[in-house]
Amino acid sequence: MPGLPAQLDTPRLHLRPIRPDDAAAVFASWVRDPRVTRFLTWAPHPDLATTRAYVADRIATPHSRTYVLQDRRGGGLLGAIDLRRPAPHRIGFGYALAPSAWGNGLMTEALRAALAWVQAQPDLWRMGDLCDADNHASARVMEKVGLRREGVLRRWAVHPALGPAPRDCISFAWARD
Repeated sequence: MPGLPAQLDTPRLHLRPIRPDDAAAVFASWVRDPRVTRFLTWAPHPDLATTRAYVADRIATPHSRTYVLQDRRGGGLLGAIDLRRPAPHRIGFGYALAPSAWGNGLMTEALRAALAWVQAQPDLWRMGDLCDADNHASARVMEKVGLRREGVLRRWAVHPALGPAPRDCISFAWARD
């Protein structure tokens, strides 16, 4: 996709675009786990067919690229980060990490690499997104990479695992001066 990196590398991770043949590993690793999807806008995948459709959708979505987080040592898939370019001047994102990889700073490492790429692009002025107000782990990841808390968006997003009512979300962003 034009306007987004082909891949990103960190000391421990290779971030590459998701491929159709990743579906089985993605299903086994994180998309079916209710702990992972608790604060996401989609429910756990009930079967591999759902994950295959999800992967196909992520590949076909314009102005967006989903990268799998591949362990550089063992090659396994540990999660994903989605970069979206909804406007020429800004990047949004979303991410999910396999529980087996929690607590190791991997998502911080991946998001930091994405932010560094954004900051190196002179035509990009902003990178930011939201997390559920109760998702303290995700808020901490965004804070650790240097995104600033901008405020609370009341009743902003529905997270199916938490019920049908829209929930408060916190906005975090980096913006070029």
